[in-house]
Amino acid sequence: MGKAYIKQIAYYVPEKVEFNPQNRLTKKTGILSRHICGENEIASDLAIKACEKLFLKGVDKAKVEYLLYCTQSPDYFLPTTACILQGKLRLSETCGAMDFNLGCSGYIYGLGLAKGLIESGQVKNVLLITSETYSKYINPEDSTVKPLFGDGASATFIEAVDTDKEEGMNGFVFGTRGNGYDKLIVPVGGMRNRFGKVTIENYEGVFGAKRTNYDLYMDGEAITEFAMDVVPDCVEQVLQKTGLRKNEIDYYVFHQANKFMLNYLQQSCGLEDEHFWNDVVNYGNTVSSSVPIALCDLLKQKKNLVLRKVLLCGFGVGLSWGGCVVGLERYKI
Repeated sequence: MGKAYIKQIAYYVPEKVEFNPQNRLTKKTGILSRHICGENEIASDLAIKACEKLFLKGVDKAKVEYLLYCTQSPDYFLPTTACILQGKLRLSETCGAMDFNLGCSGYIYGLGLAKGLIESGQVKNVLLITSETYSKYINPEDSTVKPLFGDGASATFIEAVDTDKEEGMNGFVFGTRGNGYDKLIVPVGGMRNRFGKVTIENYEGVFGAKRTNYDLYMDGEAITEFAMDVVPDCVEQVLQKTGLRKNEIDYYVFHQANKFMLNYLQQSCGLEDEHFWNDVVNYGNTVSSSVPIALCDLLKQKKNLVLRKVLLCGFGVGLSWGGCVVGLERYKI
């Protein structure tokens, strides 16, 4: 049995771009613009386009043995959107396919699942897809949340490599604080509060921000405090598991929430002198797609770097977090 390595990553963001107003919030978050899907464009549409870009990079879709799809914007409650994607992408009928509902930590969880599938000998490769369209959950008059989130999808091909060298991905750390589930939530729409069965309630927040109980709600202060609390410890645990020191990591890539939070986390984790990715300017928070989008851009911009040890950390809705170290030396530019 081989070791799981990331071989290729591609991403797709919608053509439509929304620009944020030049105000105090924009200056703090560092998000100038976001890609937003069209009215009839959904997460699986973005996922297909990300996969098509991946296949154009040389990944042979006929060889895909398992499809993992991370989304909180499914096509339907049932069937599983991964099954729909298998059909639309024309993957083999011997290909496994499953969804998992997770947000900002979803990519890390997906890598962990892919590693388990590959290194247990169940499959030789996994196509990990993330896609999110939070814009469809956000009230257009919610001026505190709307400027933060952008839509996007990613596709990552992970494959077994027969090697005696170090792991392609290791040091996985996971965490859950489920009693904070209501800090980032769409209250109506599932079985607890069924769509159309619950009276619409209107809310007005700071700076005149408006939403209803049918829209996405985020307690920004609580989410920020949560990230500040769990991320430094997550990074330390990953380093302990891998036996690495901070300066032995080639690059740190965290969930791209916003510039302010990333700057603070870089300081609180003691990474001021390390290579640390912070680029939310034209994407905003793309939820589960933020880490793979960042990785893809990093690999494009730092072609001369050999990235054998990249520490990833995701955190957010759930509340959930995860971290790991990946080797990208087998990635094909």
